[in-house]
Amino acid sequence: MTTHGLTIATSVGDVGTGLKEAFFMFWETLWALVLGFTLSGAVQAFVSRDEMRRVLGDRRPATVARATGLGAVSSSCSYAATAMARSLFQKGADFFAAIVFMFASTNLVVELALVLIVLMGWQFAAAEFVGGPIMIVLLVALGGLFISKALIAQARRHGQREAVREHGHDGSGSDADAALARRPWRDRLRAKAGWSDAASFTMSDLSMLRRELVIGYVIAGLLAAMVPMDVWNEVFLRGHGFWTTLENVIVGPLIACITFVCSVGNVPMAAALWHGGISFGGVISFIFADLIALPLLVIYRKFYGGKVALRLFALFWLVMAAAGLIVELLFSALGLVPTERPEQVVHTGFQWNYTTYLNIVFLVVFAVLVWLAHNRRRLGGGQEHATDPVCGMQVERAAAPVTATWAGTRRWFCSDHCRDRFLASPEEYGDDGGAARAAADTHS
Repeated sequence: MTTHGLTIATSVGDVGTGLKEAFFMFWETLWALVLGFTLSGAVQAFVSRDEMRRVLGDRRPATVARATGLGAVSSSCSYAATAMARSLFQKGADFFAAIVFMFASTNLVVELALVLIVLMGWQFAAAEFVGGPIMIVLLVALGGLFISKALIAQARRHGQREAVREHGHDGSGSDADAALARRPWRDRLRAKAGWSDAASFTMSDLSMLRRELVIGYVIAGLLAAMVPMDVWNEVFLRGHGFWTTLENVIVGPLIACITFVCSVGNVPMAAALWHGGISFGGVISFIFADLIALPLLVIYRKFYGGKVALRLFALFWLVMAAAGLIVELLFSALGLVPTERPEQVVHTGFQWNYTTYLNIVFLVVFAVLVWLAHNRRRLGGGQEHATDPVCGMQVERAAAPVTATWAGTRRWFCSDHCRDRFLASPEEYGDDGGAARAAADTHS
């Protein structure tokens, strides 16, 4: 065999090894994913969002705490969290309270913690819940230095102008007009309809994030199998004490910025980076950095204007890197930073162990969820929600950031991002005809 042939064979073998590594990363975390998304779906179905807009009007400590808690129970993808934050802001919420909500809904979530525990260890999950509040405190404390009250007022006017320019009104809408009758949540806990809604939220979240999850696992597997250790040693400083930690927490968000996957999907990649040599704090800053991906920076510019978008990028990078640095210093002082790095990210083979048994149990749970979601209408669910036709996310009709009417049918979307994709070619999402017949409305 020629040298060229050997190179090709080696490359194909490395890709195969990487894909195998990716599959067993998924297998190790399967039960945690099902559990996390099930809990998230239940919270979204049973916890109303109506109060969110009414309790976030300032940035007092109590308000920031409420924004954090509401965000944590409103787990969502980065696009949806960004749209919800913009909606809260345009409805009158304090700008930084809305941003805190956005941070919490993508970083302080159950499914992220579970996958971190399974794939990387409890220390990383603990660091998520320690670093998240640190990041939020820094965000509120430093926010005024980056974005003044004048810029915030400008951002609110910019959002209103964008709504008028695109849709003919300011997008403020009317809560009273949009309100839907809701049963008390305690009654819904006892109702089949409530649980069918919860299952539908779970299935829609999985559908919404499946691309990011697949990308995250595949990239992580390929990185673990194909990138030699000396390459990581070139990217991340090692053996220089504090300067290693400082450089790693700065570089971690940069990697997240250019290789974006969602906050759950980037955990496997974080595991690969940890295996490759990045510091503990660098891993944490990387995990937190899903909100500075390049597509989201474009969305910030559209929502708030160019000046605010650039300052948000600088502020977010700073607090993400600073939170990673503080977490590493704190965990190092407490002796909680893992001292060993695994030879491999996961064991690449099936075993009869707790993972296999848990996966079997939660595959049965998943089958029940599929049945509940499939029979949602028959069980009385789905009266207050609609499915985003682009990403598959469940959207509260009364609280949807954006709607569009096409061919006489109204659609609800999680964000402008999905609305714009639909209007560009609605025929790709189950309808015939051209996009010129579409009209959009914003309720932000």
